[in-house]
Amino acid sequence: MANKMWGGRFETKPAEIMEEINASISFDQRFYAEDIRASQAHARMLGACGIVTPEEADAIVAGLDTVREEIEGGRFEFRREYEDIHMAVEARLKDIIGPVAGKLHTGRSRNDQVATDFRLYIRGAIDHLDEQITTLQLALATKAKAHAATIMPGFTHMQVAQPVTFGHHCLAYVEMLDRDRGRFADARARVNESPLGAAALAGTSFPIDRHMTASALGFARPLANSLDSVSSRDFALETLAAAAICATHLSRLSEEIVVWFSAGFKFITLSDRFTTGSSIMPQKRNPDAAELVRAKVGRIAGAFVSLLTVMKGLPLAYSKDMQEDKEAVFLAIDALSLGLAAMTGMIEDMEPVPERMRDAAGQGFSTATDLADWLVLHAQLPFREAHHVTGRIVKHAENLGVDLHEVPLKDMQAVEPRITERIFDVLNVDKSVESRRSFGGTAPQNVKAAAEIWLKKLEAAGTSR
Repeated sequence: MANKMWGGRFETKPAEIMEEINASISFDQRFYAEDIRASQAHARMLGACGIVTPEEADAIVAGLDTVREEIEGGRFEFRREYEDIHMAVEARLKDIIGPVAGKLHTGRSRNDQVATDFRLYIRGAIDHLDEQITTLQLALATKAKAHAATIMPGFTHMQVAQPVTFGHHCLAYVEMLDRDRGRFADARARVNESPLGAAALAGTSFPIDRHMTASALGFARPLANSLDSVSSRDFALETLAAAAICATHLSRLSEEIVVWFSAGFKFITLSDRFTTGSSIMPQKRNPDAAELVRAKVGRIAGAFVSLLTVMKGLPLAYSKDMQEDKEAVFLAIDALSLGLAAMTGMIEDMEPVPERMRDAAGQGFSTATDLADWLVLHAQLPFREAHHVTGRIVKHAENLGVDLHEVPLKDMQAVEPRITERIFDVLNVDKSVESRRSFGGTAPQNVKAAAEIWLKKLEAAGTSR
């Protein structure tokens, strides 16, 4: 027999393979809470507007409470014949309260229904991700304050560049993650508009109150165009784009953890809680948590490209292609949430090895820029000339097989006579780091002050929720 929910036009049931490709109940059942909440808001509005009686609205709302309790209690049967969570809920509602359940769908369509559920879901997911990002920022800022003066090498091209502090390095990721929070907040503002009441695509002739349902569901306003309401998924794309960028930041930090933890660096330690062993090599300790977080960006960026590809050729308004929107979003949000939780745990667990970091910071002629700066300040050389002089001294040190601070003064003076023994003050990594006091620089006093500012800001953000 035809589907009872929409089968008046059809005489026979769909082919089995049609049911298989058409059904989304296996994954959109995740929307059950959003679907029931939106349906209850719609029912109350129908009652308030006189489209159904107050008694009918109350019966629908109460019946939907029962459906939710059954789902949350594990007593609800998700049947593929009902295609999606919307039909499954309505069918069970009919079992509970009878034919009046059919009045719930007055003035709406599955098109605006699913768009509403999706926006509610993504809005909640963004709020959760914001909490997780804030928690990770707190872990990084706490580590930064504790290690504001712990010297490590800064790198460009993965070559030792200049000394920095570990705290400064941690705060770089705090800044990145804060921009991620900003992107999610921007996306949330555009998510937070209600499609409910747009119906299939053209609105409805029933005297509904879309502002009432929007307010009841916590939306800022109803969407202004019914076609746009049901056919747009840019809110999901924007969220996925923000997720992909955030995942990229996690991936970069994961890569650094993997490198720092390796035998060639040994900059950090990780406990048994965030490492694994080998099935054949008993000595191994692998930073698998970091490696797995690093890999998550592939799933998340792929989800963005997948949905972008689905949407790129769709005319207005709704097309069934858009059923492919949900799994990509679910996958990406789950992956990012897991990655944020794992990274927070690793940061809290991770401890730097200061002596290894400091030794490495002095290698690779990392204070060469300090030498050039000294020549500008004290020998009055133009920077380009100072750069050239420094390069010659570095070459000489390389030939001698020594670091810059080990080059004899007379050898430096042979290159530039105006160099004095005071040059050795700036060739020390501690002095180099201490001198970087410009705004945003790596001087320990800067780092400590910045970490304290971030901690206050992030703790306030946590308590304001």
